[in-house]
Amino acid sequence: MTGKSNGIRNIVILTGAGVSAESGIDTFRDGGGLWEQHRVEDVATPEAFVRDPDLVLRFYDMRRESIQTKQPNPAHEALARLDREWDGELLIVTQNIDDLHERAGAKRVLHMHGEHLNAWCTACDVRSRWTGTLVDRPDCPECGEPALRPDVVWFGEMPYQMDRIFAAIRDADLFVSIGTSGAVYPAVGFVQNANDLGADTLELNLERSQGSHWFDETRLGPAGQIVPEWVDEILSSR
Repeated sequence: MTGKSNGIRNIVILTGAGVSAESGIDTFRDGGGLWEQHRVEDVATPEAFVRDPDLVLRFYDMRRESIQTKQPNPAHEALARLDREWDGELLIVTQNIDDLHERAGAKRVLHMHGEHLNAWCTACDVRSRWTGTLVDRPDCPECGEPALRPDVVWFGEMPYQMDRIFAAIRDADLFVSIGTSGAVYPAVGFVQNANDLGADTLELNLERSQGSHWFDETRLGPAGQIVPEWVDEILSSR
């Protein structure tokens, strides 16, 4: 690490699709990704849900079913180990809507884009754990209204808990971005904010991202290899 900060105690980690890709979860932006089968405008906007709710619900029902068959990979497991063993502050902010961080054992996780295994009732504003389908318009378990939608942040909607994320970055000694392009706001603003506040910044990615120039250091390789290596390094440096 570059050592801008006087010792590392508080860490914020941003994870993206590259962390879960090795578990077999399709990424939206890769060549074979889901966006090639469905346009963003058709499945991932509030307007799409109004225009063709059956298409949107079937799409997310398919993803919800698929995610439940996947398993955490060594990158998830390494971050869960860090979560268990790091005695300073730690927040894993994930752009992913799978639950693989949690299934690996991580506790200090924030899903800024929502979760596939939740359903959000637009009638009573309650989020419920949900592993089944939504296309058949089931009733909300809280209020009984058939007003459930995927608890996923669509394009044009505000990511969750931004105040909490920026508060954690404000106090961070180290900001780490793993498996994400870092090219889309608000995520691209995280490393800029961390830099402005004097934190060390590290990128772990398969290849250099559009935001690599914002980081003090970039390490390249498969997440399943370089994330465990970095976790070993950071834990041994205590």
